[in-house]
Amino acid sequence: MSFAQWVRVADDHVWGPAMLALFISTGVCLTLRTRFLPWRNLGWALGTAMGREARARSREGGISPFSALMTALAATIGTGNIVGVATALAAGGPGALVWMELSALFGLSTKFAECMLSVKYRRRDQQGGWTGGPMYVMSARLGRAGRTMGALFAIFAVAASLGIGGMTQASSIAEALRDTAGLPVRRVGLVTALLALAVILGGIRRVSSVSSALVPVMAVGYLAAGTAVILLRLDALPGVLAAMFREAFSFRAAAGGVLGTAWTALRWGVARGVLSNEAGMGSAAIAAASADGRDPVRQGYISMTAVFFDTMVICTVTGLAICCSGVLGTSDGAALTLLAFRSTLGDWGGTFLCGAIVLFAFSTILGWEVQGEQAFQYLFGSRPLILYRLLFALAVFWGAGTEADTVFRLTDICNAMMALPNLLCLLALSGTVAEEAAVFQKKGAEKAVNFL
Repeated sequence: MSFAQWVRVADDHVWGPAMLALFISTGVCLTLRTRFLPWRNLGWALGTAMGREARARSREGGISPFSALMTALAATIGTGNIVGVATALAAGGPGALVWMELSALFGLSTKFAECMLSVKYRRRDQQGGWTGGPMYVMSARLGRAGRTMGALFAIFAVAASLGIGGMTQASSIAEALRDTAGLPVRRVGLVTALLALAVILGGIRRVSSVSSALVPVMAVGYLAAGTAVILLRLDALPGVLAAMFREAFSFRAAAGGVLGTAWTALRWGVARGVLSNEAGMGSAAIAAASADGRDPVRQGYISMTAVFFDTMVICTVTGLAICCSGVLGTSDGAALTLLAFRSTLGDWGGTFLCGAIVLFAFSTILGWEVQGEQAFQYLFGSRPLILYRLLFALAVFWGAGTEADTVFRLTDICNAMMALPNLLCLLALSGTVAEEAAVFQKKGAEKAVNFL
């Protein structure tokens, strides 16, 4: 069995019914225990995240809540929104988009909980800045078992950062530039690795500054182009929506006793949704812990809006653009999304999407490096951080020449192994999450805060 075949088999086993059930049940549990507060307060959270107060950085040694959100979004708004959605649709059909959205709906509560807890149990590092994440939550609240879980989470977080943040993104950049400009993948990988290294050597503040400037511009531009594709093929939209819901819930028997269309759609929709918005993985909680905001619940609400922007907006536009353009089934990955834009918007659309993939993927490289670095620091301290940065740059370079399918499946495995201790921790502390959310809600009601 070749390495690629081994990875494929391992990925299929890891992302079986048990893992999918754990992701969904954790989101459902947190949603019910918080009495749907993340859903009810989504409008307030969006307004707060975009407000002036969230952009102001105090002198506490961290970054602004808005910058923390943009750093987290830099890690999530990437190839998962373009390549990942296309892969999910190609493998799971239009119904995968429905399951991606449903998992994201409960992912709001999961993201809120993991980010809130990470802010609540964060610590000061040797430089006076904030450091935190699920590993600190586990070690603080779950005793000896929690310390073991925290170490395992940090190990998997480092591995995931090399896979999601380094290899996957570099592979997508190299593939896009090879297909559109004919550039050799190894040369693209080298340039990408050097540019990333130049930014990440400046630490989280430099990364957050770049992310705060880059993420809003690239997201708005991509949404405008994707919406144009949908509007130009608007006559196909009713049929696309009907096919999405029909295939998402079609459990007819399939050959060989497989459960049918709905299982395939669910498997790929949830898996690619997690790859995209990372709710349940705990990675975004590391960036949230760096924010200057003092109220953990408020930062939790701000951080959970990343799921809305990432999946409910950007992934939806990507999926509808692919389905409405009529190219589904003709290709896979970045090539499928590229074909959807090019067939509708002409050569300009293909060129634009290539640029979007490069920018999205590069921002993800930066965001994930910060998160992986914090996990590495938890394990080994701050002195050997330069070793991690160099290793990360090597992963970027190597990933550019690696087969895309193998990279994505390795990433899936890292996601699952990283998420497992985090999800178990969230279930164990769901009572704390519910209590903190209720207290914050009561304070807001006393101050006449306009919650929805």
